[in-house]
Amino acid sequence: MSELKALSYIAGKWLEANHQKEDIINPYSGETIGTSFLASEEDIELALSTAQNIKKQIAEITALERSTLLKKAAVLLEEQKEYFAKLISLELGKPLKNTRDEVSRSIETLAQSAEEANRLIGETIPGHVSSRGQGAMAMTFKVPVGVVLAITPFNAPLNLICHKVGPAFAAGNAIILKPAPQTPAVATAFVKLLLEAGFPESGLQLIIGGVDAGRRLVTDERTNLISFTGGAAGGEHISTSAGLKKVLLELGGNGATIVHHDADIEQAATLCAKTGFSNSGQSCISVQRIYVHKQIFTSFTESLTEKVKQLIVGDPLSNESDVGCMVDVQAAKRVEAWIREAENMGARVLSGGQRNGACIKPTILLNPPKQAKVVCEEVFGPVVSILPYEDLNEAIKEANDSRYGLQAGIFTNQLDVALHAAKELETGGVIINGTSNFRLDHWPYGGIKRSGIGREGPRFAIDEMTETKMVVLPNGI
Repeated sequence: MSELKALSYIAGKWLEANHQKEDIINPYSGETIGTSFLASEEDIELALSTAQNIKKQIAEITALERSTLLKKAAVLLEEQKEYFAKLISLELGKPLKNTRDEVSRSIETLAQSAEEANRLIGETIPGHVSSRGQGAMAMTFKVPVGVVLAITPFNAPLNLICHKVGPAFAAGNAIILKPAPQTPAVATAFVKLLLEAGFPESGLQLIIGGVDAGRRLVTDERTNLISFTGGAAGGEHISTSAGLKKVLLELGGNGATIVHHDADIEQAATLCAKTGFSNSGQSCISVQRIYVHKQIFTSFTESLTEKVKQLIVGDPLSNESDVGCMVDVQAAKRVEAWIREAENMGARVLSGGQRNGACIKPTILLNPPKQAKVVCEEVFGPVVSILPYEDLNEAIKEANDSRYGLQAGIFTNQLDVALHAAKELETGGVIINGTSNFRLDHWPYGGIKRSGIGREGPRFAIDEMTETKMVVLPNGI
Protein backbone atom coordinates (compact mmCIF):
# COMPACT_ATOMS: atom_id res chain seq x y z
CA MET A 1 0.00 0.00 0.00
CA SER A 2 1.51 3.35 -1.07
CA GLU A 3 2.07 6.22 1.36
CA LEU A 4 -1.23 7.48 2.71
CA LYS A 5 -2.61 10.98 2.29
CA ALA A 6 -5.52 12.32 4.33
CA LEU A 7 -7.02 15.43 2.78
CA SER A 8 -9.97 17.67 3.51
CA TYR A 9 -12.60 17.79 0.77
CA ILE A 10 -14.47 21.10 0.70
CA ALA A 11 -16.67 22.79 -1.89
CA GLY A 12 -15.93 20.02 -4.37
CA LYS A 13 -12.12 20.19 -4.09
CA TRP A 14 -9.38 18.21 -2.34
CA LEU A 15 -7.18 20.58 -0.31
CA GLU A 16 -3.47 20.00 0.15
CA ALA A 17 -1.16 22.95 -0.59
CA ASN A 18 0.07 25.16 2.25
CA HIS A 19 -1.76 23.23 4.97
CA GLN A 20 -0.43 22.18 8.35
CA LYS A 21 0.71 18.57 8.28
CA GLU A 22 0.71 15.69 10.75
CA ASP A 23 2.25 12.25 10.38
CA ILE A 24 -0.01 9.21 10.16
CA ILE A 25 1.56 6.58 12.42
CA ASN A 26 1.07 2.82 12.29
CA PRO A 27 0.41 2.13 16.00
CA TYR A 28 1.72 -1.44 15.82
CA SER A 29 5.08 -0.73 14.18
CA GLY A 30 5.45 2.92 15.15
CA GLU A 31 6.36 3.75 11.55
CA THR A 32 5.16 6.81 9.67
CA ILE A 33 2.86 5.59 6.90
CA GLY A 34 1.44 8.83 5.55
CA THR A 35 0.50 12.47 6.06
CA SER A 36 -2.62 14.32 7.20
CA PHE A 37 -3.22 17.81 5.82
CA LEU A 38 -5.24 19.68 8.43
CA ALA A 39 -8.10 22.01 7.57
CA SER A 40 -7.55 25.68 8.35
CA GLU A 41 -10.03 28.09 9.92
CA GLU A 42 -10.75 29.43 6.42
CA ASP A 43 -11.40 25.89 5.18
CA ILE A 44 -13.89 25.26 7.96
CA GLU A 45 -15.71 28.49 7.19
CA LEU A 46 -15.90 27.50 3.53
CA ALA A 47 -17.24 24.07 4.47
CA LEU A 48 -19.99 25.60 6.62
CA SER A 49 -21.06 28.13 4.01
CA THR A 50 -21.01 25.49 1.24
CA ALA A 51 -23.15 23.10 3.24
CA GLN A 52 -25.57 25.87 4.14
CA ASN A 53 -25.87 26.99 0.51
CA ILE A 54 -26.39 23.53 -0.96
CA LYS A 55 -28.73 21.94 1.58
CA LYS A 56 -31.89 22.79 -0.37
CA GLN A 57 -30.41 21.27 -3.54
CA ILE A 58 -29.61 18.06 -1.65
CA ALA A 59 -33.14 17.96 -0.23
CA GLU A 60 -34.54 18.11 -3.77
CA ILE A 61 -32.71 14.96 -4.88
CA THR A 62 -35.38 12.29 -5.18
CA ALA A 63 -35.57 9.34 -2.82
CA LEU A 64 -34.97 7.02 -5.76
CA GLU A 65 -31.76 8.85 -6.70
CA ARG A 66 -30.49 8.86 -3.10
CA SER A 67 -31.27 5.17 -2.72
CA THR A 68 -29.59 4.29 -6.02
CA LEU A 69 -26.44 6.20 -5.09
CA LEU A 70 -26.15 4.49 -1.71
CA LYS A 71 -26.64 1.08 -3.34
CA LYS A 72 -23.86 1.92 -5.80
CA ALA A 73 -21.59 2.89 -2.89
CA ALA A 74 -22.32 -0.47 -1.23
CA VAL A 75 -21.38 -2.29 -4.45
CA LEU A 76 -18.14 -0.33 -4.78
CA LEU A 77 -17.25 -1.04 -1.17
CA GLU A 78 -17.80 -4.75 -1.77
CA GLU A 79 -15.39 -4.55 -4.72
CA GLN A 80 -12.80 -2.75 -2.56
CA LYS A 81 -13.39 -4.79 0.57
CA GLU A 82 -9.86 -6.10 1.04
CA TYR A 83 -8.30 -2.68 0.39
CA PHE A 84 -10.42 -1.03 3.10
CA ALA A 85 -9.83 -3.91 5.54
CA LYS A 86 -6.05 -3.58 5.18
CA LEU A 87 -6.24 0.21 5.39
CA ILE A 88 -8.10 0.07 8.72
CA SER A 89 -5.65 -2.51 10.09
CA LEU A 90 -2.70 -0.39 8.99
CA GLU A 91 -4.01 2.88 10.41
CA LEU A 92 -5.69 1.58 13.59
CA GLY A 93 -3.91 -1.66 14.53
CA LYS A 94 -7.13 -3.65 14.38
CA PRO A 95 -6.63 -7.26 13.17
CA LEU A 96 -7.76 -8.25 9.70
CA LYS A 97 -10.19 -10.74 11.28
CA ASN A 98 -12.02 -7.73 12.72
CA THR A 99 -11.55 -5.23 9.89
CA ARG A 100 -12.94 -7.59 7.25
CA ASP A 101 -16.01 -7.93 9.43
CA GLU A 102 -16.20 -4.14 9.81
CA VAL A 103 -16.17 -3.63 6.06
CA SER A 104 -18.91 -6.26 5.64
CA ARG A 105 -21.00 -4.46 8.23
CA SER A 106 -20.35 -1.15 6.47
CA ILE A 107 -21.68 -2.60 3.22
CA GLU A 108 -24.83 -3.69 5.06
CA THR A 109 -25.21 -0.26 6.66
CA LEU A 110 -25.05 1.48 3.29
CA ALA A 111 -27.52 -0.99 1.75
CA GLN A 112 -29.91 -0.56 4.69
CA SER A 113 -29.66 3.23 4.39
CA ALA A 114 -30.52 2.89 0.69
CA GLU A 115 -33.66 0.94 1.59
CA GLU A 116 -34.71 3.44 4.23
CA ALA A 117 -34.39 6.32 1.74
CA ASN A 118 -37.55 4.93 0.14
CA ARG A 119 -39.47 4.77 3.41
CA LEU A 120 -39.72 8.42 4.41
CA ILE A 121 -43.45 8.23 4.96
CA GLY A 122 -45.88 10.40 6.92
CA GLU A 123 -49.51 9.98 7.92
CA THR A 124 -52.93 11.58 7.73
CA ILE A 125 -54.68 12.67 10.92
CA PRO A 126 -58.40 13.50 10.83
CA GLY A 127 -59.54 16.54 12.78
CA HIS A 128 -63.03 15.32 13.68
CA VAL A 129 -61.90 13.97 17.06
CA SER A 130 -62.14 17.61 18.18
CA SER A 131 -65.34 19.66 18.13
CA ARG A 132 -63.31 22.43 16.47
CA GLY A 133 -61.95 20.18 13.76
CA GLN A 134 -65.00 18.79 12.03
CA GLY A 135 -64.07 18.19 8.39
CA ALA A 136 -60.42 19.17 8.89
CA MET A 137 -57.47 17.02 7.92
CA ALA A 138 -53.75 17.15 8.74
CA MET A 139 -50.95 15.46 6.83
CA THR A 140 -47.39 14.94 8.06
CA PHE A 141 -44.21 14.71 6.00
CA LYS A 142 -40.62 13.83 6.86
CA VAL A 143 -38.25 16.60 5.77
CA PRO A 144 -34.45 16.80 6.21
CA VAL A 145 -33.05 18.82 9.09
CA GLY A 146 -30.65 20.58 6.70
CA VAL A 147 -26.96 20.18 7.57
CA VAL A 148 -25.82 17.15 9.56
CA LEU A 149 -22.45 17.38 11.32
CA ALA A 150 -21.03 13.86 11.70
CA ILE A 151 -18.16 13.46 14.18
CA THR A 152 -16.81 9.92 14.20
CA PRO A 153 -14.35 7.97 16.41
CA PHE A 154 -11.31 5.87 15.58
CA ASN A 155 -12.41 2.46 16.84
CA ALA A 156 -14.75 1.59 13.94
CA PRO A 157 -13.57 4.26 11.49
CA LEU A 158 -15.47 3.00 8.46
CA ASN A 159 -18.70 1.56 9.81
CA LEU A 160 -19.44 4.45 12.13
CA ILE A 161 -18.97 6.89 9.25
CA CYS A 162 -21.47 4.80 7.27
CA HIS A 163 -23.87 4.93 10.24
CA LYS A 164 -23.91 8.72 9.97
CA VAL A 165 -23.38 9.53 6.30
CA GLY A 166 -25.73 6.80 5.04
CA PRO A 167 -28.84 7.82 7.02
CA ALA A 168 -28.06 11.55 6.72
CA PHE A 169 -27.98 11.40 2.92
CA ALA A 170 -30.91 8.96 2.77
CA ALA A 171 -32.93 11.60 4.64
CA GLY A 172 -31.89 14.32 2.17
CA ASN A 173 -29.35 16.25 4.23
CA ALA A 174 -26.11 17.99 3.37
CA ILE A 175 -23.25 16.57 5.44
CA ILE A 176 -20.08 17.80 7.14
CA LEU A 177 -17.89 14.89 8.22
CA LYS A 178 -15.13 15.28 10.80
CA PRO A 179 -13.47 11.91 11.40
CA ALA A 180 -11.17 11.02 14.27
CA PRO A 181 -7.66 12.45 13.82
CA GLN A 182 -6.21 8.97 14.43
CA THR A 183 -7.88 7.47 11.32
CA PRO A 184 -8.13 10.20 8.66
CA ALA A 185 -6.95 8.05 5.74
CA VAL A 186 -9.94 5.71 6.06
CA ALA A 187 -12.31 8.70 5.89
CA THR A 188 -10.47 10.14 2.87
CA ALA A 189 -10.69 6.82 1.00
CA PHE A 190 -14.39 6.48 1.79
CA VAL A 191 -15.26 9.98 0.56
CA LYS A 192 -13.44 9.17 -2.69
CA LEU A 193 -15.59 6.05 -2.97
CA LEU A 194 -18.78 8.08 -2.45
CA LEU A 195 -17.75 10.50 -5.19
CA GLU A 196 -17.07 7.55 -7.48
CA ALA A 197 -20.60 6.34 -6.72
CA GLY A 198 -21.99 9.70 -7.86
CA PHE A 199 -22.32 11.62 -4.61
CA PRO A 200 -23.06 15.33 -5.23
CA GLU A 201 -19.67 17.07 -5.31
CA SER A 202 -20.53 19.73 -2.75
CA GLY A 203 -23.04 17.65 -0.81
CA LEU A 204 -20.42 16.39 1.62
CA GLN A 205 -17.61 18.34 3.26
CA LEU A 206 -14.71 16.39 4.84
CA ILE A 207 -12.78 18.20 7.57
CA ILE A 208 -9.45 16.71 8.65
CA GLY A 209 -8.62 18.12 12.06
CA GLY A 210 -8.71 17.74 15.82
CA VAL A 211 -10.69 18.99 18.78
CA ASP A 212 -10.51 22.68 17.84
CA ALA A 213 -12.02 21.98 14.41
CA GLY A 214 -14.81 19.98 16.05
CA ARG A 215 -15.62 22.76 18.50
CA ARG A 216 -15.79 25.32 15.72
CA LEU A 217 -18.26 23.16 13.78
CA VAL A 218 -20.37 22.24 16.82
CA THR A 219 -21.05 25.82 17.88
CA ASP A 220 -21.85 27.22 14.43
CA GLU A 221 -25.54 27.86 13.86
CA ARG A 222 -25.30 26.57 10.27
CA THR A 223 -25.16 22.98 11.52
CA ASN A 224 -28.67 21.72 12.27
CA LEU A 225 -27.93 18.35 13.85
CA ILE A 226 -24.81 16.88 15.44
CA SER A 227 -24.30 13.13 15.30
CA PHE A 228 -21.37 12.29 17.56
CA THR A 229 -19.85 8.98 18.59
CA GLY A 230 -17.10 9.20 21.19
CA GLY A 231 -16.37 9.64 24.87
CA ALA A 232 -18.83 10.87 27.47
CA ALA A 233 -16.78 13.98 28.20
CA GLY A 234 -16.89 15.01 24.54
CA GLY A 235 -20.61 14.32 24.37
CA GLU A 236 -21.25 16.40 27.46
CA HIS A 237 -19.31 19.31 25.98
CA ILE A 238 -21.29 19.08 22.75
CA SER A 239 -24.63 18.96 24.52
CA THR A 240 -23.83 22.11 26.50
CA SER A 241 -22.20 24.11 23.70
CA ALA A 242 -24.24 23.18 20.61
CA GLY A 243 -27.08 25.58 21.30
CA LEU A 244 -30.63 25.00 20.08
CA LYS A 245 -30.02 22.15 17.65
CA LYS A 246 -30.56 18.43 17.66
CA VAL A 247 -27.85 16.16 19.07
CA LEU A 248 -27.50 12.42 18.57
CA LEU A 249 -24.88 11.15 21.00
CA GLU A 250 -23.48 7.61 21.09
CA LEU A 251 -21.09 7.67 24.03
CA GLY A 252 -19.22 5.33 26.34
CA GLY A 253 -20.02 2.25 28.37
CA ASN A 254 -18.51 -0.24 30.78
CA GLY A 255 -20.43 -3.30 29.65
CA ALA A 256 -21.60 -5.75 32.29
CA THR A 257 -22.33 -9.41 31.57
CA ILE A 258 -23.95 -11.70 34.16
CA VAL A 259 -23.21 -15.45 34.16
CA HIS A 260 -25.88 -17.16 36.29
CA HIS A 261 -25.40 -20.53 37.99
CA ASP A 262 -27.46 -22.40 35.37
CA ALA A 263 -25.60 -20.93 32.39
CA ASP A 264 -23.75 -22.89 29.74
CA ILE A 265 -20.25 -22.18 31.09
CA GLU A 266 -18.45 -23.15 27.90
CA GLN A 267 -20.64 -20.87 25.77
CA ALA A 268 -20.35 -17.97 28.20
CA ALA A 269 -16.55 -18.26 28.49
CA THR A 270 -16.10 -18.57 24.73
CA LEU A 271 -18.17 -15.47 23.98
CA CYS A 272 -16.63 -13.42 26.80
CA ALA A 273 -13.14 -14.26 25.51
CA LYS A 274 -14.10 -13.31 21.97
CA THR A 275 -16.02 -10.11 22.71
CA GLY A 276 -13.90 -8.81 25.56
CA PHE A 277 -10.73 -8.53 23.49
CA SER A 278 -11.73 -7.95 19.86
CA ASN A 279 -10.25 -4.64 18.65
CA SER A 280 -8.19 -4.68 21.86
CA GLY A 281 -11.37 -3.92 23.81
CA GLN A 282 -11.75 -0.57 22.03
CA SER A 283 -15.52 -0.75 21.76
CA CYS A 284 -18.07 1.01 23.94
CA ILE A 285 -20.00 -2.28 24.34
CA SER A 286 -16.90 -4.42 24.92
CA VAL A 287 -17.20 -6.90 27.78
CA GLN A 288 -15.63 -5.24 30.80
CA ARG A 289 -17.33 -6.45 33.99
CA ILE A 290 -18.32 -10.13 34.28
CA TYR A 291 -20.49 -10.96 37.29
CA VAL A 292 -20.34 -14.73 37.92
CA HIS A 293 -22.45 -16.75 40.36
CA LYS A 294 -20.37 -18.25 43.17
CA GLN A 295 -21.56 -21.79 42.37
CA ILE A 296 -19.74 -21.71 39.03
CA PHE A 297 -17.16 -19.03 39.75
CA THR A 298 -14.10 -21.30 39.76
CA SER A 299 -15.08 -23.35 36.70
CA PHE A 300 -15.99 -20.26 34.65
CA THR A 301 -12.82 -18.43 35.66
CA GLU A 302 -10.63 -21.38 34.69
CA SER A 303 -12.41 -21.76 31.34
CA LEU A 304 -12.21 -18.07 30.48
CA THR A 305 -8.53 -17.86 31.47
CA GLU A 306 -7.66 -20.85 29.30
CA LYS A 307 -9.45 -19.39 26.29
CA VAL A 308 -7.93 -15.93 26.68
CA LYS A 309 -4.41 -17.36 26.92
CA GLN A 310 -5.03 -19.04 23.55
CA LEU A 311 -5.68 -15.71 21.80
CA ILE A 312 -2.95 -14.82 19.31
CA VAL A 313 -1.55 -11.33 19.85
CA GLY A 314 0.41 -10.01 16.90
CA ASP A 315 0.67 -8.07 13.67
CA PRO A 316 -2.78 -6.68 12.73
CA LEU A 317 -2.01 -7.47 9.07
CA SER A 318 -1.54 -11.16 9.86
CA ASN A 319 -4.49 -13.46 9.15
CA GLU A 320 -3.64 -15.36 12.34
CA SER A 321 -3.83 -12.48 14.84
CA ASP A 322 -6.84 -12.31 17.16
CA VAL A 323 -5.67 -9.18 18.98
CA GLY A 324 -3.58 -6.35 17.53
CA CYS A 325 -2.68 -3.18 19.38
CA MET A 326 -4.36 -0.12 20.81
CA VAL A 327 -4.72 3.09 18.85
CA ASP A 328 -1.50 4.57 20.25
CA VAL A 329 1.10 4.19 22.98
CA GLN A 330 -0.54 6.83 25.17
CA ALA A 331 -3.79 4.86 25.29
CA ALA A 332 -1.90 1.66 26.13
CA LYS A 333 -0.01 3.40 28.95
CA ARG A 334 -3.30 4.58 30.46
CA VAL A 335 -4.71 1.04 30.44
CA GLU A 336 -1.50 -0.31 31.93
CA ALA A 337 -1.76 2.25 34.76
CA TRP A 338 -5.35 1.19 35.44
CA ILE A 339 -4.28 -2.46 35.65
CA ARG A 340 -1.53 -1.61 38.15
CA GLU A 341 -4.03 0.46 40.19
CA ALA A 342 -6.41 -2.50 40.38
CA GLU A 343 -3.53 -4.76 41.48
CA ASN A 344 -2.56 -2.34 44.21
CA MET A 345 -6.19 -2.30 45.38
CA GLY A 346 -6.23 -6.09 45.76
CA ALA A 347 -7.12 -7.49 42.33
CA ARG A 348 -5.28 -10.55 41.06
CA VAL A 349 -4.00 -10.71 37.48
CA LEU A 350 -4.91 -14.10 35.99
CA SER A 351 -3.69 -13.38 32.48
CA GLY A 352 -1.82 -10.65 30.64
CA GLY A 353 -1.21 -7.31 32.27
CA GLN A 354 1.93 -6.46 30.31
CA ARG A 355 2.44 -3.68 27.78
CA ASN A 356 4.78 -3.60 24.79
CA GLY A 357 4.55 -0.30 22.95
CA ALA A 358 0.89 0.16 21.98
CA CYS A 359 0.10 -3.51 22.69
CA ILE A 360 -1.50 -4.69 25.92
CA LYS A 361 -1.71 -8.45 26.43
CA PRO A 362 -5.33 -9.59 26.98
CA THR A 363 -5.82 -9.13 30.70
CA ILE A 364 -8.13 -10.83 33.19
CA LEU A 365 -8.46 -9.31 36.65
CA LEU A 366 -9.98 -11.27 39.51
CA ASN A 367 -12.28 -9.40 41.88
CA PRO A 368 -11.04 -5.80 41.75
CA PRO A 369 -12.90 -3.45 44.12
CA LYS A 370 -15.74 -1.45 42.65
CA GLN A 371 -13.80 1.77 43.26
CA ALA A 372 -11.08 0.67 40.82
CA LYS A 373 -11.16 2.46 37.47
CA VAL A 374 -11.32 -0.88 35.61
CA VAL A 375 -14.74 -1.39 37.23
CA CYS A 376 -16.31 2.05 37.57
CA GLU A 377 -14.93 3.77 34.44
CA GLU A 378 -14.73 2.79 30.78
CA VAL A 379 -11.48 0.87 30.22
CA PHE A 380 -11.65 0.94 26.41
CA GLY A 381 -8.84 -1.59 26.35
CA PRO A 382 -8.22 -5.37 26.49
CA VAL A 383 -9.15 -5.84 30.15
CA VAL A 384 -12.02 -7.78 31.76
CA SER A 385 -12.78 -8.13 35.45
CA ILE A 386 -14.44 -11.19 37.00
CA LEU A 387 -16.57 -10.44 40.07
CA PRO A 388 -18.54 -12.97 42.20
CA TYR A 389 -22.16 -12.76 43.35
CA GLU A 390 -24.64 -14.92 45.28
CA ASP A 391 -28.05 -13.40 44.48
CA LEU A 392 -29.19 -12.31 41.01
CA ASN A 393 -30.58 -9.03 42.29
CA GLU A 394 -27.17 -8.30 43.81
CA ALA A 395 -25.55 -8.76 40.39
CA ILE A 396 -28.15 -6.57 38.72
CA LYS A 397 -27.66 -3.89 41.36
CA GLU A 398 -23.88 -3.93 40.81
CA ALA A 399 -24.30 -3.87 37.03
CA ASN A 400 -26.59 -0.84 37.36
CA ASP A 401 -24.23 0.94 39.75
CA SER A 402 -22.60 2.81 36.87
CA ARG A 403 -22.78 6.19 35.23
CA TYR A 404 -23.16 4.34 31.94
CA GLY A 405 -26.07 2.36 30.52
CA LEU A 406 -25.35 1.15 26.99
CA GLN A 407 -25.74 -2.64 26.77
CA ALA A 408 -25.58 -5.62 29.12
CA GLY A 409 -25.68 -9.38 28.73
CA ILE A 410 -26.89 -12.32 30.79
CA PHE A 411 -26.31 -16.05 30.45
CA THR A 412 -29.06 -18.26 31.91
CA ASN A 413 -31.31 -21.15 30.90
CA GLN A 414 -34.29 -19.88 32.89
CA LEU A 415 -36.77 -17.70 31.03
CA ASP A 416 -38.02 -15.97 34.19
CA VAL A 417 -34.45 -15.07 35.17
CA ALA A 418 -33.73 -13.70 31.70
CA LEU A 419 -36.91 -11.62 31.63
CA HIS A 420 -36.33 -10.31 35.14
CA ALA A 421 -32.83 -9.20 34.23
CA ALA A 422 -34.05 -7.65 30.96
CA LYS A 423 -36.59 -5.60 32.92
CA GLU A 424 -34.27 -4.49 35.71
CA LEU A 425 -30.98 -3.81 33.92
CA GLU A 426 -30.64 -0.07 33.26
CA THR A 427 -29.28 -0.16 29.73
CA GLY A 428 -30.38 0.62 26.20
CA GLY A 429 -30.05 -3.04 25.23
CA VAL A 430 -29.98 -6.41 27.00
CA ILE A 431 -28.53 -9.50 25.29
CA ILE A 432 -29.87 -12.83 26.56
CA ASN A 433 -27.37 -15.71 26.38
CA GLY A 434 -24.87 -13.32 24.87
CA THR A 435 -22.49 -10.66 26.10
CA SER A 436 -22.90 -6.89 26.13
CA ASN A 437 -20.89 -6.81 22.89
CA PHE A 438 -23.46 -7.80 20.27
CA ARG A 439 -24.95 -5.47 17.68
CA LEU A 440 -26.64 -5.78 14.32
CA ASP A 441 -26.50 -2.60 12.30
CA HIS A 442 -30.22 -2.31 11.51
CA TRP A 443 -31.27 -2.53 15.16
CA PRO A 444 -31.83 0.55 17.38
CA TYR A 445 -28.52 1.13 19.14
CA GLY A 446 -27.92 3.56 21.96
CA GLY A 447 -27.92 3.97 25.70
CA ILE A 448 -29.11 5.88 28.72
CA LYS A 449 -27.36 7.91 31.42
CA ARG A 450 -23.86 8.93 30.26
CA SER A 451 -24.05 6.47 27.37
CA GLY A 452 -25.87 8.93 25.18
CA ILE A 453 -28.99 10.41 23.62
CA GLY A 454 -30.95 8.92 20.72
CA ARG A 455 -30.55 5.75 18.69
CA GLU A 456 -28.50 4.72 15.67
CA GLY A 457 -29.29 2.12 13.01
CA PRO A 458 -30.37 3.55 9.61
CA ARG A 459 -34.12 3.59 10.24
CA PHE A 460 -33.76 5.08 13.72
CA ALA A 461 -31.05 7.57 12.79
CA ILE A 462 -33.22 8.85 9.95
CA ASP A 463 -35.96 9.56 12.47
CA GLU A 464 -33.46 11.77 14.29
CA MET A 465 -32.15 13.38 11.09
CA THR A 466 -35.55 14.51 9.83
CA GLU A 467 -38.22 16.89 11.05
CA THR A 468 -41.97 16.31 10.94
CA LYS A 469 -43.77 18.95 8.88
CA MET A 470 -47.54 19.21 9.23
CA VAL A 471 -49.82 20.50 6.48
CA VAL A 472 -53.41 21.29 7.50
CA LEU A 473 -56.52 21.38 5.32
CA PRO A 474 -59.11 23.16 7.55
CA ASN A 475 -61.94 22.19 5.22
CA GLY A 476 -60.78 18.64 4.54
CA ILE A 477 -60.36 17.21 1.06
